[in-house]
Amino acid sequence: MTTATILGKFDLKTFLSTSDDGKRIVAFPKRKMIFVQGGSPDAVYYIRQGSVKLTVVSNQGRSAAIGIRHKGDFLGESSLTGQPLCQYSAFAVTDCSLMIFDKKFMIDALQREHAFSHMFVAYLLERNIQYQEDLVDHLFNSSEKRLARQLISLARFGKEGNAEVLVPKVSQKTLAEIVGTTRERVNFFMNRFRKSGFIDYRSGDALEVHHSLLSVLLYD
Repeated sequence: MTTATILGKFDLKTFLSTSDDGKRIVAFPKRKMIFVQGGSPDAVYYIRQGSVKLTVVSNQGRSAAIGIRHKGDFLGESSLTGQPLCQYSAFAVTDCSLMIFDKKFMIDALQREHAFSHMFVAYLLERNIQYQEDLVDHLFNSSEKRLARQLISLARFGKEGNAEVLVPKVSQKTLAEIVGTTRERVNFFMNRFRKSGFIDYRSGDALEVHHSLLSVLLYD
């Protein structure tokens, strides 16, 4: 069952647009911390608008970005498994609007609303598939292809039938950490993508990603 089919039976838009006991809508301005690594995982977050960066800090104090989450994604879902500490920190890349579910409310909602439960499980399965694809990507693909794939993911090509061509501009340092390469290599490939017409820099904090970037993933 696809997410679109599920949403036809369950009015997620209404469910996520009204605050109630156990769920509330909170605005986070750009660069605002949403939750911190090592904190208590007592809620699940749904991104209604905006993009969120996930970061981790090693025992040696080294910080790195591990991903970007977008509108329609969840955060903090591991809290439902009884995990004692948050495994990463989350920061707003853009101005964000999040629905925050208290842990108990989320568990009750998943048991009570079967359509919502199916949608949430479908999301988790999709996320698991992405993790597997990320692993294969790091094992077998070049840093150029890994960067192209991250930009395509930011553009959300094919997500619910829509393509968000204009995406928030993510720093090259963040992209380098996610891709697993140096900032210099990211700068080199971004310039190559721009000269090839795959991307364009727009005024403000926007990056235009074209479907033609998909061609980078097709050649060896």
